[in-house]
Amino acid sequence: MANAVRETPDTVASTRRTPRPRRGNLGILGERVIEVLIHLCGISAMIFVFAIFFFVFREGAPILRKLDLGRFFFTQTWYPTSLNTPRYGVGALIIGTFSVTVLAMLIAVPFGIGAAVFLSEFCGKKMKETLKITIELLAAIPSVVWGFIGLTVLNGVIQKVFNVQVGLNVLNAAILLALMSVPIMVSIGEDALKAVPDSYREAGIALGCTKWQLIWRLLLPAAKNGLLAAVLLGVGRAVGETMAVLMATGHSVNIPHSIFDSVRTLTATIAAELGETAEGSDHYRVLFLIGILLFTMTFLVNLLADFAVKGIRKK
Repeated sequence: MANAVRETPDTVASTRRTPRPRRGNLGILGERVIEVLIHLCGISAMIFVFAIFFFVFREGAPILRKLDLGRFFFTQTWYPTSLNTPRYGVGALIIGTFSVTVLAMLIAVPFGIGAAVFLSEFCGKKMKETLKITIELLAAIPSVVWGFIGLTVLNGVIQKVFNVQVGLNVLNAAILLALMSVPIMVSIGEDALKAVPDSYREAGIALGCTKWQLIWRLLLPAAKNGLLAAVLLGVGRAVGETMAVLMATGHSVNIPHSIFDSVRTLTATIAAELGETAEGSDHYRVLFLIGILLFTMTFLVNLLADFAVKGIRKK
């Protein structure tokens, strides 16, 4: 204690008055530049979306003055290259898009939600990691590769199994779209099931529920908003797909009466015809009008999915 350094008021004051390093004007300016860049990165997605919509609307809006929207939406005559009377009816294209999407969801939803339940509630740690990597690899396969599989593999399989003349049809494209939509459903569905509090599981077990009763009566109702969001995002993935449906549907303007009929979708029409049209022509404008229709459809689907996710957060 005798050798301890005694603190006097002068030494304490000198310690408190130790000057801090001052930031120069260059440092303050650099921080402001970084903050501005961060804000720009944050709103860049909104800027890009509005820019894309503005470009598509600018190119497609002029044709609205010449078109009869009733015939445009509700007729199935698509003859854009006719010299005398070009006709732009997207009714068959809309029905073809919805038929492929609906059948794809009927296939994908049971597999996607079932896989999410299995990964969340039944799967072991090692198997879970392996399955998640495998499912993510499905999402990494390019759409043109899926289309090539439908053209060369599923085409022959459907012809042999169902004894039909053409294997490029609604069923072919729906199977491909289902496989392409499953990864996003599994990922979001598993997150929704994980978000259910453990107290729900503990209460169900305390009441004597079996594993299936726990899942069916407690977990699925509790995670219904997240599962709905997963399904809606899968729908958006299916509606916006281009190359796979272009190669697998048969690309025929037709209202399907069965799953073995060839159809044409809105996205495939744009991909197949936009490169062969003259810039500024009516055909060119109509294809951009179809793009506006697709943009609106996918925007509404994603908006519904966002509302479903917000429902989870509020709960």
